Amino acid sequence: MTRMIFVNLPVADLAASMAFYEALGFTNNPQFTDDTAACMVWSETINVMLLTHDKWRTFTSRPIPPKTSSEVLLAISLDSRDAVDAMNEAAATHGGAADINPKQDLGFMYNRNLADPDGHVWEAMWMDMAAFPKD
Repeated sequence: MTRMIFVNLPVADLAASMAFYEALGFTNNPQFTDDTAACMVWSETINVMLLTHDKWRTFTSRPIPPKTSSEVLLAISLDSRDAVDAMNEAAATHGGAADINPKQDLGFMYNRNLADPDGHVWEAMWMDMAAFPKD
């Protein structure tokens, strides 16, 4: 079996969160979606499970962090600087927040941080390993 990752995130409004992630380029896998959860696919091996708060609580009794908290920063690679900028703009226009941290441009690597409607932090990044400093 291919190794995969399923990132599980608690969300306050499942429909709004699904629309947000679709706007960023994720697709929905209806096989793992119902009225309590949605599987949003980034690639063949990366999936994000959006879970209603009630569904989340069936997995853990730990509290759901407030929207202003950062429990994790998830980085995903994109094909170009323009794609990074487009994802950041899509976040801002679909209920999330753009540029929650300063933009970083190291020449060989470019990233911008965004937050989804529930405050989960994503780092959209592009890297050119051929331009990576040799020293």
